[in-house]
Amino acid sequence: MEYSGIKTREISFPLGGIGTGCIGLAGNGGFRDIEIKSRPNKNTTGEFTHFAIKAEDEKEVLDCRVLQGDMYRDYVGCTGRPIYTGYGFGPDRGTMAGFPHFEHMAFHGEYPIARLEFAHDKFPGAVQMTAFNPLIPTNEDDSSIPGAFFEMEITNTTQKKLYYTVALSCSNFYCRTNTSHHYGQEDGKHYIFLGNTGQRDAVGYGDLTIATDSPDVSFQEYWFRGRWFDNSAVFWNEFSSYGALKNRRYETDRTNPDSDNISDTATLAARVAVEPGETKSVRFLLSWSNPYMNNFWDITHLGLSKEELEERRSKKWKNYYATLFETSKESALYGLGKFSELLMYTRRYQEAIFRSSLPQEALEAVTANISILKSPTCLRLEDGSFYAFEGVHENLGSCEGTCTHVWSYVYAPAFLFPKLERSARKLEYTYSMQDDGGMGFRLQLPIGIGPTNHRPAVDGQYGTVLRVYREFLLSGDVEWLKGIWPEVKRSVEFAWSTENSDCWDRDKDGIMEGRQHHTLDMELFGPNSWLSGMYLGGVLAAAKLAKVLGDTSAEQEYLEVFEKGKKQLNTTLFNGEYFYQNVDLKDKEILENFNNGQSMHGASSVASYWNEEAQEMKYQIAEGCAIDQVLGQWHADLLNLGEIFDKEKVSSALRCIYENNFVRNMREHVNPCRVYGMNGEQGTIICAYPEGKKKPWISVPYAEETMHGFEYQAASHMILHGLEQEGLQCVRAVRDRYDGEKRNPWNEMECGSNYARSMASYALLLVYSGFVFDLYHYRIGFHPLHEGEGRYFWSADSGFGEVVFSKEGIELKVLYGTLAVQYLDFDLKEVREVAKNGEKLGFTVENEIVLEKAEELKEGDSLVIC
Repeated sequence: MEYSGIKTREISFPLGGIGTGCIGLAGNGGFRDIEIKSRPNKNTTGEFTHFAIKAEDEKEVLDCRVLQGDMYRDYVGCTGRPIYTGYGFGPDRGTMAGFPHFEHMAFHGEYPIARLEFAHDKFPGAVQMTAFNPLIPTNEDDSSIPGAFFEMEITNTTQKKLYYTVALSCSNFYCRTNTSHHYGQEDGKHYIFLGNTGQRDAVGYGDLTIATDSPDVSFQEYWFRGRWFDNSAVFWNEFSSYGALKNRRYETDRTNPDSDNISDTATLAARVAVEPGETKSVRFLLSWSNPYMNNFWDITHLGLSKEELEERRSKKWKNYYATLFETSKESALYGLGKFSELLMYTRRYQEAIFRSSLPQEALEAVTANISILKSPTCLRLEDGSFYAFEGVHENLGSCEGTCTHVWSYVYAPAFLFPKLERSARKLEYTYSMQDDGGMGFRLQLPIGIGPTNHRPAVDGQYGTVLRVYREFLLSGDVEWLKGIWPEVKRSVEFAWSTENSDCWDRDKDGIMEGRQHHTLDMELFGPNSWLSGMYLGGVLAAAKLAKVLGDTSAEQEYLEVFEKGKKQLNTTLFNGEYFYQNVDLKDKEILENFNNGQSMHGASSVASYWNEEAQEMKYQIAEGCAIDQVLGQWHADLLNLGEIFDKEKVSSALRCIYENNFVRNMREHVNPCRVYGMNGEQGTIICAYPEGKKKPWISVPYAEETMHGFEYQAASHMILHGLEQEGLQCVRAVRDRYDGEKRNPWNEMECGSNYARSMASYALLLVYSGFVFDLYHYRIGFHPLHEGEGRYFWSADSGFGEVVFSKEGIELKVLYGTLAVQYLDFDLKEVREVAKNGEKLGFTVENEIVLEKAEELKEGDSLVIC
């Protein structure tokens, strides 16, 4: 996707590893959103961190420019800055917008790689910047390097030999005064380490390293210290002069006598000689380390005293990347040493997924939202386990604890980094289980502090069981499953447990009837298809897992509950057009039965849910057409689990969602909630009330909002059930809102930025490819949405690759890692031959292709079926 001009205004392309924080590459090639202090830091600038380039011949400087295009934001300045530098003072001068830069620039973003092209009539050459952080599916550690990788390609467009110098300047973001910068070199790599004299085991300590493997370098460990505008003025005078930079070093601490409170900056420059028509490249890496962190966000455990809160916040732990790399120097040198390999595999992933046979809007939705994994939304704890917020505020995590009812919508990391998802399930079943069998839906940190006391969420509890099933299918890791199975069973059986004060399914008939907390942050009462469908999906998944483990009694018990519930679900909760909530809003007695349990809005249901003025219940769906009414079937379809809802009724329900919930012009739509779509934009809302259906005086929270993860869920489900154009219109409506001018294409919002639920968009790839996976039984297959030629990216526990459908047959390729297969599930009328790397294999055909034995495919191997 190419962006230029005003369409680059809101771009912030995250460059960083999983759980490391990131730096945003702005749409003009500058830096913004410096989020490397183990917390978000939105709408910040690079504070003089930038690239610059100059061209020289044998005797003079021909041109010198900041390697940026025009900046289209903050003309008046921005809020939240020191006095005399904020709103009313123009753009922050640390953006380097006040220096010569390139007139022509294009930003090509195909996550995880950005490619920027720079040109100017006065500059004797063309420059291309490639920026990335390694994203290699199933290699979670090389995808967790705390750094931003850059390769500059300079083409000499003149008729004589020129010398180009590319300089990376970096400010010390971790310390304003007692900085300690020093240059060094190891094994042909040059670096400047930006440290400080603070305690390394302090939560606030951090260091940075800028490095290059170019042989011809010059550097300044420190920019000039002065007042007013001296630092950047002196730097530009020196850099734009002919020849190499001269070093500057200070042995004393910095003082900041003026109000701008800036830090010290260092510059590392690489020089290359380029013949006419020739192209040469230089590489840089900017790495960081903020080893320790603590719980600084809003803690959701209810009723903690001030002392208890302080106790929790006083405990610190290491970021996982700090266990791999002692300082930023180690990660910088590691990254530079493996630069070619890391870029090769990252590009291999990028090219494979972007050539998948998906419509453009679907492909964009799938790939752009994977960037959330590299944002401050996601952490890796000291042992490497995965932990995340729902999203992020400006400088805080938003909604802690890898929230089960949000992350259950998320599909991308399960396929790209399955080990991380299994680690999250282990944390949940080890540390979030409450004594009665409920699962706290927000994991509490530091690890071991105990589960949250908030009442469990139905969709989170059973969505997590579905994810256990998914993680098992993607890995075949039976030992992992055995380790958590006792707690999985307790969580399943909590529905009918007498200790469940919310009485979810006390009569064990497979339908939720009690007080049901959910992802819209309140509770539903009485039977409803949304939460009952999630419950039945979890129960069915648990039955299948019980069969794998030989737990026959659990398998039979769960199947009985499932069958009873399925029958009721499809007969009593379908109104002829769509599924709904069966509740009498005027029946106050329903609420009077529930006065226990912890919630952010209190234990008493009457106090929280009875609208005395209207004499009816609040925050219910009732007769509404809810976007998630068949959510359980969406999961079941993606996981090849089986039928929960009758197929014809699912199709009818999805059509009703499109007809009623899809808003074609937000200018005419009433939305008292958060505004994620406006003016003439389009979107799919959470709950609509068709003509003739009663809308509660106060309906379910967020009913009028467009929340993107929900939109992707409904859209992908529409596509799967024969409503392709309708579903694509819903997808296009989301992505059109993130056009680079109005919003950042790599930051979809819900409850904050970089919101996890948007990774439900990965389902679009699964729907179009028809991916079938069961690594426990060595089974893989594809049933594409469309017949004929096509190709699709795939990823599972041990590697990634692609499958290619052509007139000659089907080719299954492994591009990284390995894949063990014996059962091949494809729609083929006949099979003449199966060959591995050209060598014929023995096979039989039943309902699928069965090889004589399991075959291990390694990187570069292929299996051809014809």
